[in-house]
Amino acid sequence: MVIWAIWLFVLVASFAVLEGWALKSNRMTLSRFVWTVTKAWPPLPFIAGFVAGFLACHFFWGGIVSFAPASILDRPAIQETVGHE
Repeated sequence: MVIWAIWLFVLVASFAVLEGWALKSNRMTLSRFVWTVTKAWPPLPFIAGFVAGFLACHFFWGGIVSFAPASILDRPAIQETVGHE
């Protein structure tokens, strides 16, 4: 779990550094880049929304799969609730 927290921190920090550099040097920011790419290829925001929605369902919709660790799924009572035989 620590590796993912570090990755997320690096992602946020790199965004802050690049955005700050772009603003200070009067270069293209992330929002201007997205706007420019969307102007050239209009389906981009819809595809990005589809991906974001898919990931939200994948991570947070608990009705599809069990969030129990695999070792807990070995118990007979859990197997019945998730459809294992």
